Amino acid sequence: MQAEIEALFDARPERYEERHFELFQRFKDALNAGRIRAAEPDAGSPTGWRVNGWVKKGILLGFRMGELVDMSIDPSRQPWFDKATWPVKRITAAMGVRIVPGGSSIRDGCYVARGVTCMPPMYINAGAWVDEGTMIDSHALVGSCAQIGRNCHISAGAQIGGVLEPVGALPVIIEDEVLVGGNCGVYEGTVVKRRAVLGTGVILNRSTPVFDLVNDRVIAADDETPLVIPPEAVVVSGARAVKSGPAAAHGISLYTPVIVKYRDARTDAKIRLEELLR
Repeated sequence: MQAEIEALFDARPERYEERHFELFQRFKDALNAGRIRAAEPDAGSPTGWRVNGWVKKGILLGFRMGELVDMSIDPSRQPWFDKATWPVKRITAAMGVRIVPGGSSIRDGCYVARGVTCMPPMYINAGAWVDEGTMIDSHALVGSCAQIGRNCHISAGAQIGGVLEPVGALPVIIEDEVLVGGNCGVYEGTVVKRRAVLGTGVILNRSTPVFDLVNDRVIAADDETPLVIPPEAVVVSGARAVKSGPAAAHGISLYTPVIVKYRDARTDAKIRLEELLR
């Protein structure tokens, strides 16, 4: 399948034929079943992950192939228009995914494992991977190709950014047992390692360094690697003073994420309450 997808992506035909749509359907079926994914663990990589660029090419191919069609439930009250190749995902009760009534949407071509809870209204985009026991809370977004591990909590209003292009770029990675607090934003291929905790309102991207007060170091992305939050780090919103120019004269500070501790028994006790909702 990889060779077929890459060939069709690289050499665009004058028109797409039935065999091309059959190939794309097989590709989506594999995404939905979790047999392929946009990124996967790789112990030999500096981040612990590697990108499967051909999978991202396949997702982009679907947008290229699809025609805009009417997907409206009620054309006058709730009109929907999108690519025919990317409808909503078909989910049944037998799949073991809990979708609480209230307006959530899950796009086709993503893996949503058994035991996932979706609180309304939330959204999971194409190419995403959401593993067992994770909760996606109200108004949360899981962007295209984002990888969410087991037993995570993506809290209300959190934004897990999508990274679809360029095809070689690592998507956002949230590893197992991570708590992403309310109104957090994780963008630009950031990797949040296992059992980390992001406090309410933390924003992580390639441009903002993270100050690790426990180990007296600064963690930052560079041209080759994204921002990587260490395992079990507890990250909160902080500020650092600007010490030069007009900003210093006005006492202005800039936002910065701060690691204030690493997980301990008290941290676990504070976040255990969510298990009652599963």
